[in-house]
Formats: sequence, structure tokens, C-alpha cells
Amino acid sequence: MIYAKAFLAGFLSTLVFHQGALAILHATGMTPKKPFSMTPTPPLHVPAVFSLAFWGGIWGILLWLAIREAGSPALYWIWALVLGAIAPSIVALFVVFPLKGQPVAGGGQPAIIVGALLLNGAWGIGVAFFMRLFGAARST
Repeated sequence: MIYAKAFLAGFLSTLVFHQGALAILHATGMTPKKPFSMTPTPPLHVPAVFSLAFWGGIWGILLWLAIREAGSPALYWIWALVLGAIAPSIVALFVVFPLKGQPVAGGGQPAIIVGALLLNGAWGIGVAFFMRLFGAARST
């Protein structure tokens, strides 16, 4: 049951925190990328935002495994932010981008790298928030 909660936390965090942060970045002109993309993704032609949320759910399980035993409430939130920002960003920039025919690490463009860290950091905080909301986070 805890893994289902962690998946749901990652899924919801993608829709609320990650895409919310992207909406803010887009509204302020910091990125041309729009949130909540409904563009179909291969091979199942699922809207991109739901494909992203699915993977956010998978990552949510992994993040929960890493932060669940944080020694203090402060560490719980710090680890959620730091690991949420770094781990998915590394995979996206160095594995997913090249698989999609994009340059590794966005071609080294600082805006892409910083954007990934900001969006995924927000997502990590969201996972921690939803896990707390679901009663899975101990006294944090």
C-alpha cells in the first residue's frame, strides 16, 4: 500500500508541483515550454502530461525509498528537494534527451539545466508533501 501512495504522490506532484512550476516559468517568459501538454506521445499516444505523470509516479516510489527514513523533519524536506532536483534531472538530461534525439544536457544550455533542476526540485517537495498528506511521512 505504501508504494501505491508513493506512486500517487509522484503522479499528483507532477500535475500540481512540476507543471505548476512550469506554468510559472512559462508565464514569466523564462521558458517557451507550456505546461499540461496534451501532445500524444509514442508508442501509446497518451498525452505528454500523463506520460510525464506516470514516470513521476515511478520516480515517486524511488524518492520515497530515499527520504522515508530521514533523521529529522528538516532532513526530510531537504532530501526531498535535493534528491528530487538532482536524480530525475540527471536521467532526463543524460539519458532521456539523447533517446529523444536531443543534445545531451540540452546542449549545455544553462536555462535547460536550471529549468530541469527547478521543476524536479518542486516535484520532489510535492512528493514529500503528498506523502505527508497521505499519512505516510512520520512526524515530519
